[in-house]
Amino acid sequence: MSEFPDYLDVDYTDGEGQTPDDYPTLENKIEKAIEVTRRGLEQYRNPAVMWTGGKDSTLTLYFIKEVAEKYGYDTPTAVFIDHYQHFDAIHDFVDHWAEEWDLDVVYARNEDVGAYVEDHNLEPGDDIPVAELSEHNRHHVREILEYEEETFPFLLDTYVGNHLLKTVALNDTLKSYDIDGVISGVRWDEQDARADETFFSPRHDPDIYPPHDRIQAILQFAERDVWDVFWNYVVPDTVEDFPEDGYVPQSADDLPNGLTQDDIPVSPKYFAGFRSLGSEVSTEKSDEEPAWLQDIENTTERAGRAQDKEDLMERLRDLGYM
Repeated sequence: MSEFPDYLDVDYTDGEGQTPDDYPTLENKIEKAIEVTRRGLEQYRNPAVMWTGGKDSTLTLYFIKEVAEKYGYDTPTAVFIDHYQHFDAIHDFVDHWAEEWDLDVVYARNEDVGAYVEDHNLEPGDDIPVAELSEHNRHHVREILEYEEETFPFLLDTYVGNHLLKTVALNDTLKSYDIDGVISGVRWDEQDARADETFFSPRHDPDIYPPHDRIQAILQFAERDVWDVFWNYVVPDTVEDFPEDGYVPQSADDLPNGLTQDDIPVSPKYFAGFRSLGSEVSTEKSDEEPAWLQDIENTTERAGRAQDKEDLMERLRDLGYM
């Protein structure tokens, strides 16, 4: 593999063949997250962090903020992929915490598709003619995806819709901002398509995406670990008046010291019973209990999503998605 770029010195095999069990304690997992995050901020000249407003990317952002403050690095730009089908609560959450944490947020959008949707007052599921797309998007549909139909539905949970609204939007943003390292919150246990990832993962093929690396600091966390860190580290560290020794709320109304959901860097959708945040069209709550109180060990995290097909995720990742 050729060096990319020549100023980098990272180990692309770090994490190879490992699972969350190789980091048996929460302290082990946190220590590794800090190590990978520090390496990422040190090595890359123009990194960015993927931020969805979900628990994993917000945890990743927490580590970035902590490491940047402790070691004197700049906090990278946060990239939010706006696929036009988010819950309003997600936009509100991202806007609120971007201001609270003084973050520079770039909104990655496929504006060509978005403009057609707006101009024609489309609803999710309505058809979009391929011929009405820009040359750039038509190239992706016809040449890269080899899609032959005349129309495709305005939906995330399809091969074409997901690719155009997420992957193309992301890759175009990486190119526009000349980003060399993408810090993301993917985890080994989340999907089979991510189980073989390493902490520093190359994406160097210019025919597929703008060459860059993925820096993946929380691969070693399982879903339960994420919530344990939130209620025992993240929230106590970032929320004034939250108990320093941690506290696990049993409901949205069970927050200590007069705090409300607006004070907590945890999306209200998790309080409402969602365990995974996809789109308002295709994601349903898993239970009535908050996400961290559900039977995490014996149920599927993405069960509430319509799109949970490993072959589709694998193909999308090959094209540059997270």
